Amino acid sequence: MSSGLTKIDRGNITSPKGFTAGSTFVGLKTYAEDKLDLGILMSVSPCSVAGFYTLNKLKSHSVTLDQERTMNGRAQALVVNSGIANACVGHQGYIDASDITKKVSEHLGLANDDVLICSTGLIGVELPVSLIKTGIDRIVQKEDGGHDLARAIITTDTRTKEIGFNFRHEEKIITVGGISKGSGMIHPNMATMLAFITTDAAISPDLLKTMANKSVDQSFNMITIDGDTSTNDTVLVFANGESGCPEILDGSPEQALLQESLDQVCVFLAKEIVRDGEGANKLIEVNVEGASSREEARSGAITVASSTLVKTAIHGNDPNWGRIVAALGRSKCEIIEEKIALYINDICIMESGIPTPFPKDSVVAIMSGEEVVIRLNLNLGSESATAWGCNLSEEYVTFNSAYTT
Repeated sequence: MSSGLTKIDRGNITSPKGFTAGSTFVGLKTYAEDKLDLGILMSVSPCSVAGFYTLNKLKSHSVTLDQERTMNGRAQALVVNSGIANACVGHQGYIDASDITKKVSEHLGLANDDVLICSTGLIGVELPVSLIKTGIDRIVQKEDGGHDLARAIITTDTRTKEIGFNFRHEEKIITVGGISKGSGMIHPNMATMLAFITTDAAISPDLLKTMANKSVDQSFNMITIDGDTSTNDTVLVFANGESGCPEILDGSPEQALLQESLDQVCVFLAKEIVRDGEGANKLIEVNVEGASSREEARSGAITVASSTLVKTAIHGNDPNWGRIVAALGRSKCEIIEEKIALYINDICIMESGIPTPFPKDSVVAIMSGEEVVIRLNLNLGSESATAWGCNLSEEYVTFNSAYTT
C-alpha cells in the first residue's frame, strides 16, 4: 500500500464527507433482536456515479431500474433491502422498485430519478411495498450510520464487510469508504453480491467510471465461491466532491492516489466476501505469473480458484497438486508443461514441469492455516493475475440443501 494512503479505523461508507445512512427492520428477514433489513444511503449533494451489474440474463428488476438511471452518471441516494431479491416476479417487480424509490425521494426531498435501489435475497418473491414504505418513514439519516447499513444489507453473511482509506490532496483530505455483502452464489462477472463505495473526491462521471471499472475488474470479477452468478449483483460508486479539493483530472498525481484507494477498497471487500464464504474457513489465493497475456493469466487464476476438486483438496489440507495443474490445463492459458513452476505457500511443488521432492507433512501443516496461496509461473511472458476463492466444505452443501425450508 502506498505511503500516501491511510487506513481509517472503523472506516466505512459514511466516512467520506457528505454521506449519511439510516437503517431499520421491516420484516423481510426472519426476526431477531437488533436485525436490520432496509437502509438508505444519501449524499448531501448530487454525485457522479458508476454502476456495474450482473451479466446474468435474468436480472432483478432493481438492477434494471438502476441500469437505466445510472446511464447519465448522476445519482444522490440509494435504498437497499435484504431478504428478497425482487427477481423473476414479472413486471410488477419493476413497478415496485419505481414505487419504492419514489417514496424515498419524497422522504429525502430529492428528485425521483436521483434515487437508486438494490435488493438481495430470495428469488421469486415480490417485495412487500407497503411494509417497506412504512419502514422508510422510520429511517433517520446519520453521519455515523454506515455500520448499520452494512448490517442491513447482509443475508447469509456471518459478519459485516466495511473499510475506508484517505489521502491528502492540496492540504485537504480525500476519503474513500465502502461496504459489501455476499457469501454464496459467488463467481466472476460479479457474484451474488452488493458493494457500495463512496468518496468525497470531485471527479467527472466518465473518469470515475473508467477508474472504478479497473478496480472492479481486478477484485469483484476475480472471486469465486461456488461457480454461480446471481440475478442481483451490483457495484455502485458515488463521488460527491464534498472534500473541497479541486476536481481530479486524468493523469494527475491525485488520480493515481484515488485509483489506489479504490483498488484497495475493492480488493479488501472482495476478499472479505470470499473469506466469509458459506461453510468456508480458508481463503485461497491463486497467482498466475509469466503468462503471454493478461486475459490468459486471468483465465488461469480463476479456473484454478473455482475448481471444485482444488477447493475440496484444500478443505482437507491435501497437497494434491495434480488437481491444480489439471485445472490450469483446461483454462484458456497457453502453457508448455516443461516451463511450469508451482508453489503452495512458497514451497516448490513443481519446477520446469517436473515434480520436486517436498516435505508432505510440512505442506499439509501449512495448508491447515486460514490462507492457502497457490503460485503458478508459466514462464512464457510478463503478464500476471490474481484470483481468490475458498474451500468447499460439508457445511456449504448442508446449508444450501435447505435454503428455503
